Amino acid sequence: MNIFNKNSNKVLWLTAILIVTLFTGCSDDNGTVNPPAVGTTPTVISVIPEDAATAVPINNNISVTFSEAMDAATINTLSFTVMGAGEPALTGTVSFNDANNTAVFMPGRDFTANTAYTITITTAAKSVSGKALATNYVWIFTTAATADTAAPTVMSTYPADTVTGLALNRNITANFSEALNPATVNAASFTLSDGITPVSGVVSYVGAIATFNPTVNLAASTLYTATLTTAITDFANPANALEANIVWSFTTGTTVASGPHAVNLGTAGDFVILSKTGITNIPTSDITGNIGTSPITAAALDNVSCAEITGTIYGADAAYTGSGNVSCFAGEAADITLVANAVLDMEAAYTDAAGRTLPDFTELYAGDISGRTLAPGLYKWSTGVLLDGVVTLSGGPDDVWIFQVSGNVTLANDASVNLTGGAKSENIFWQVGGGTGVILGTNAHIHGSILAEKAVTVNTGTSVSGRIFAKTAVTLDKNVISATAP
Repeated sequence: MNIFNKNSNKVLWLTAILIVTLFTGCSDDNGTVNPPAVGTTPTVISVIPEDAATAVPINNNISVTFSEAMDAATINTLSFTVMGAGEPALTGTVSFNDANNTAVFMPGRDFTANTAYTITITTAAKSVSGKALATNYVWIFTTAATADTAAPTVMSTYPADTVTGLALNRNITANFSEALNPATVNAASFTLSDGITPVSGVVSYVGAIATFNPTVNLAASTLYTATLTTAITDFANPANALEANIVWSFTTGTTVASGPHAVNLGTAGDFVILSKTGITNIPTSDITGNIGTSPITAAALDNVSCAEITGTIYGADAAYTGSGNVSCFAGEAADITLVANAVLDMEAAYTDAAGRTLPDFTELYAGDISGRTLAPGLYKWSTGVLLDGVVTLSGGPDDVWIFQVSGNVTLANDASVNLTGGAKSENIFWQVGGGTGVILGTNAHIHGSILAEKAVTVNTGTSVSGRIFAKTAVTLDKNVISATAP
């Protein structure tokens, strides 16, 4: 019997309506059809204060930066909660800055001194495309006994004052002594001029680093002046502003650099090794530069002795004992703040490197770059990366390489990364998101700054010309670590 009778078209039409209804959304209690959420699931990429931070000023604000644009209406005191130990939820106001995807919680009163606070961003927080956080995001910090009344200062700038020969396509940055109110860092408070005409550009802010990105390349052989105004404030409540305008000048050269803009390390650049959970070492290593850990206790640095380091060891407290000689250790209050800020800058640098878009090379050689020669550029892999034999980075002194690796990085035994054409270690960045991290085999050598989501393991006899930054542990075994080439 033919089931497709004269009513077949009506059946098919009703079926199509049902299918469209099922796949385009579901209705709420009022019968309104809600379209399904599209786009990627948002994530939290950085927070201030950081997780496990201690000695947080009692008048601090709290911020959270998301991976993408968020629906500001969903970021409120219901989805962004602050709870002190043994206290009811803290009242306050929440604002959202679309320019940098950052939400700020301003408490209605000071935090209680010497108290642990738990902050939660719930799955009620959604992106502009309607995607919610996959799970609640929770972190904890502990307050100090006092408020922040100190004005922020500028620790360094890029380029530095009076520099000459700057590449024409580079950003201008400033590194601050503490976290700032993101809303105060903008095109009015951070300006660039050739002395006559203001330069058009985009101002952004991450961690404690402000960036001015010119709309077009700068003019050749030209003197420029950058200015940061007193409209810039820190993250305290009430806020502390810059005490005076900060002004510096530099002169461009005639060349355009290849590759992306360099990753700004901020005050992390003053360290050769940074870790959040400790540095383990089998002696004797040879370390040139400062090292530090935070927030873990300074006792997690005891495996590194003063005899092995040309520099200073910084800790989150005064618990370093080393081999009994503590002459290289700095653990006073100012030193604890210094290394804590450096770790914040380390995390901001990781976020910067991981967030770069429009890669020049994607999934190159399926992640096995053994024996290859690589030009400057932004490289992206969704897998791990293997380096065996000799890997050559060929480019000029202003050129930049950023390697975004979702998996782990493995440098084989006796392998090496070599530089040609004047390329510099300081312009090479390995951003590694894998669950294990970075494993450097025995008697190997690598150039560049390693920014690892997890651990970095450096096996026997291997040397690093660059920096090692890990959000978990760093393990050394008779290594040579220096920010400059040996």
